[in-house]
Amino acid sequence: MGRLGIMSDLHVDINKLGQFELELLTDLLHEKKITHLHLAGDTANQVAFLLDTLSFIESKGIPATFNFGNHELPSIKKTIEMEDYPDSRFLNHSHKELNNQLVLLGVNGWYDYSFALEKDYDKIVASKNLYWYDRIIERPLNDPDTLVSILKELKYSLDDLKNAGKQVIVATHFVPKQEFVRYFDGEYERWNQINAFLGAKATGELFETYDNIQRVVFGHTHRRIDNQVINGISYSARPLGYFYEWHLTKDFMLENKLMTSFNPYKVRRILRNQQDEFNEYRAKHLKKEFSDALTIIDY
Repeated sequence: MGRLGIMSDLHVDINKLGQFELELLTDLLHEKKITHLHLAGDTANQVAFLLDTLSFIESKGIPATFNFGNHELPSIKKTIEMEDYPDSRFLNHSHKELNNQLVLLGVNGWYDYSFALEKDYDKIVASKNLYWYDRIIERPLNDPDTLVSILKELKYSLDDLKNAGKQVIVATHFVPKQEFVRYFDGEYERWNQINAFLGAKATGELFETYDNIQRVVFGHTHRRIDNQVINGISYSARPLGYFYEWHLTKDFMLENKLMTSFNPYKVRRILRNQQDEFNEYRAKHLKKEFSDALTIIDY
């Protein structure tokens, strides 16, 4: 028997997760009896920081693997390494055997604008090039064609596992089902532009052609979603996200009456005068935030 932990969107650099914070994390993993940890993308903006984080976790006696999200990719200049990074812990269309019947399959994933309300391709690309982080990623294909190429490789991997009689847990970064995309109206309607870059309907459609996929765990949304079963597959999303989105940050703001209603986009401005108090509060409550962002699967 073992216990798999999956986490995504640690953003160790943006969230300033140093040795103290990572020791809290590894303490939690030991408390939860995690025997293997998988990091499902957006661990850091630089692959070097991701690998340092992975090595720290392993130094505490917890084996770990990873796949990429979008945030690691700008630091990779060889396109082939985005999908085939030369590290034995990298799982992308490759798997780790958990036991004789069950494997963990890692998948970077991508998006094709199928979640967008806007249907004008040129307008979507223009908005991406104006403000979206991924505009600095250098890839030879456009986003829809990149997704087609990725799903072709993913199908090969899934076919092999199906033929081998393996049950599969998928860890991926991007959103695989439209049911998990939030759409806004009114004053927040402009945030719907982001949905174009969250994932792809075709990913979930591919997953659901395989009856040996038990569970799909994803991130990227920075929104935690209760487990939901769709067409026989259990979907989970518990990304850690940015510090100004955390539950503990909301609690700090409201408990100290720094906000009447929580608005994460005002947090950084307010913390300029409350940083010491927030750091103390964060240190006290961060382990619970980590716990809330950890998906645990017994095997």
